[in-house]
Amino acid sequence: MKPIGRAACLAALITATALCAGDALARVFPFGPRTRAVNDLGNQYVPYHAYLWDLLHGRADGDLFVNWRSGFGSSLLPDLGTYLTSPFAPLVALFPRDEIDLAVYVITVAKLAAAGAAMAWLLLRLRPGRWWVAGALGGSYALCGWALADAVYNTMWLDGLIAFPLLCLVGEWATAGRRHVLGVLVVAVVWTANFYTAYMATLGAGLLLLARLLSADSYSVRERLVALRRAALTSALGMGLAAPVVVVVYFGTLHAYPGRNTVFSAVPWTDVLARLLPATYSFGSPSLYVNTAALLLALTLPFNTAVPRRVRLVLTLLVVAVALSLQWGPTHLVWNAFSTPNGSAYRQAFVLCGLLVIAAWCSFAHGVPGPRPLLAASGVLALVVAGASVSGLVNRWSVPIALVGAASGAVVLALMAAGRSRPRAVVAFCAALLITVQLGQSAATTALADKLRLAHADDYAPWGARQRDQSDAIARADDWPRHRTEPGREQTVANDPLLVGGQGAQYYSSLTSDVLSRTLTALGGGWTSRGRSVQSLDNPVTDVLFSVGARVSSPPDPHQKWNPREGGAPVVTRREVPPLVTVRPAGPVPEFGASAFRNQEKLLGARVYTVPRIRPVATRPGAAARISATCPAGSEAQLWAPHYSGTARLTDAAPDRGPRTTVSRFQADPLADLQPDPQPDPQPGTRPDSHPDNRRVTKIAAMQPLGTVPPSGRVTIELRPDKGGAVPDGALGCLDTGRLSETTHRLKTTGATEVHVSGHTVTAELPAHAEGFAVLAVPRIAGWRCAAGDSAPRPADSYLGLVAVPLAGSSAPTTVRCDFRPPGLRIGAWVGGASLLILLVLIAYRARHTRSSRRKTHQGEPC
Repeated sequence: MKPIGRAACLAALITATALCAGDALARVFPFGPRTRAVNDLGNQYVPYHAYLWDLLHGRADGDLFVNWRSGFGSSLLPDLGTYLTSPFAPLVALFPRDEIDLAVYVITVAKLAAAGAAMAWLLLRLRPGRWWVAGALGGSYALCGWALADAVYNTMWLDGLIAFPLLCLVGEWATAGRRHVLGVLVVAVVWTANFYTAYMATLGAGLLLLARLLSADSYSVRERLVALRRAALTSALGMGLAAPVVVVVYFGTLHAYPGRNTVFSAVPWTDVLARLLPATYSFGSPSLYVNTAALLLALTLPFNTAVPRRVRLVLTLLVVAVALSLQWGPTHLVWNAFSTPNGSAYRQAFVLCGLLVIAAWCSFAHGVPGPRPLLAASGVLALVVAGASVSGLVNRWSVPIALVGAASGAVVLALMAAGRSRPRAVVAFCAALLITVQLGQSAATTALADKLRLAHADDYAPWGARQRDQSDAIARADDWPRHRTEPGREQTVANDPLLVGGQGAQYYSSLTSDVLSRTLTALGGGWTSRGRSVQSLDNPVTDVLFSVGARVSSPPDPHQKWNPREGGAPVVTRREVPPLVTVRPAGPVPEFGASAFRNQEKLLGARVYTVPRIRPVATRPGAAARISATCPAGSEAQLWAPHYSGTARLTDAAPDRGPRTTVSRFQADPLADLQPDPQPDPQPGTRPDSHPDNRRVTKIAAMQPLGTVPPSGRVTIELRPDKGGAVPDGALGCLDTGRLSETTHRLKTTGATEVHVSGHTVTAELPAHAEGFAVLAVPRIAGWRCAAGDSAPRPADSYLGLVAVPLAGSSAPTTVRCDFRPPGLRIGAWVGGASLLILLVLIAYRARHTRSSRRKTHQGEPC
């Protein structure tokens, strides 16, 4: 094997070993009882990979365009482009479905190993040198603090870690005028895999290319411009080839529920210095650890006279400039595509880690730093440690581990610089010492990050008996598209339908549509993550509206400590519901108002609730309160309190219709967080205090059933709040189940006689003389086109947020057909096709030019 291959393999081995050793030390999955599924890893990435498994095995309800499981029908291609277009993602198909957590872990290790191998390959392409040093530095990059603390549980970000060294290689090929087609394909692949981090990697690779061109004496101005032109063309064509995915994701963000507007605030520089050290952790600061030996070697670059002066100056200035750009608002916006992200504000930190590793290699490969550069670098490192010691992020292990790493690095450099003739035993000792200390530092940093992440983040259990029971119950009840099967209100993760099956309201994505979130909010739905994690709504009226004919009720998740540890198997409740396509009368389309109960009635087309007046209650943590009202006997009490957090219990429920007392739990933001930001007037369907544009609200509670009203008609609700909140007038609704049954029968009679769902197409047969609007029980997200009868397809209408088609009232049965195409797909396909055509033309031109040059050379040769 060539040295460059050995270096890549060594980097991959170091990376995989250190990561697995650190996880084993922390006793996290799959090496111990602790889960690694925290935050979005458990809520999004594992469920999406599970759904990808279903797609690859032909078990999904939809296709690449529509996901029928989530959000009552959501656009899938933007989610695929955001989470699942990595070349590593299809590896899930090789694992059993019930080992999906293991599959995601293996993909994570594989991505990190690939990043290390790519960096080692790049280093030896930048300048020849000892392969084991390049391998160790490649491992340092893959095991950087950003990867271990931030990206290891944001699986798709790791594609950016791989992208940076690959794009730097593309820059080298552009400079040399080689591998044009391969360069375009590399850019296309990394931008398709995850365009978000690929954008950051592209910026970093472009800066390195500029630095390389400026620092090289051998290039003329014209040659530098030609290299930049080649690199720009390669990047543009590669991005163009990725456009069918990237453009669709972009349009998905335009139609997504708006996230929180945040303002960047730089962390103290002492915290930045602290994150250069091993065994430190913080969610909100840049994770810059690359192991102390690599850091020490990088710090020798400004002082190593073996490196040409211009190279030292330009590369040092580049590292310093990128470090400063992390902390300055305008450059922070440039790195993050001109939008401060929710969550970690230093997602570009992996670029600086990569530049530190490249600086370390540049110093070593030009000539092993001697005593003077080593002493100077040690002095700078001492200042870094002194500054970091002031930070609260440094623990009692950080400095000792850092000093051991620095000492080992200094010993290795001293031995390697001792003379030109180095016995193999000395070289082997240096390699073993460097790699052993590196493994120890990175394993300790991994273990610390695992433990602190679990202590500060929400966590979820891996696939187990609970999910298996849910999946089995759903499979037995599933009869799609005759009716939907809702996975239930007592969720395990925020994307239960993707994980266990069914067709529910639950949906959590960065691209959750604005229409879905607003519509379900108007109907009494709840959400978390500032409106992008829509929850299931356990309500008889919405079950009728969305054709939910089977609902799974599971016991509380025992993994979540705040829930009671109740056992038992999931229970399936069936309900008579109309078909997926129903008919509403002709006339003006109503508008949502302030009451969720009245909004449900408007969409249903019948009055089914009694909404009594109640005295508003402002709740305080630990202070019990009561609500009293009068409702028709036998009706079902529903409480709609979006900003109440705690439990609610209906006392004296009718014993013949349900339990004596029913306890429902509500989760919402405390009252102190509900001061609205300055916003435009609320949209129809939202009351002012639950307006989705209130960016400070991270979650609101869904409408909940409390039980059956007793024969006396007297309703008493006991509230036990755990946060400050409010229960306003109009929060109680009493449902007349008899009227609801009558309305359901009418909708069934006038609705579709047959409904067929195939991929992203819905076809329904309506009875003769149907007039008004055919309403498809699917949110009217952008991309739906419908036609009734022989009419031409056109963008679907909206009936209170659902897909609607005007009907002409034909005397013959009418066929309604609706097709979905993700917005931006046509534009993306045109851009991708044009890019491919240009690439083919350039390939043909270069091939012809090469043949012509060879012919002229042959003709000019003497006989």
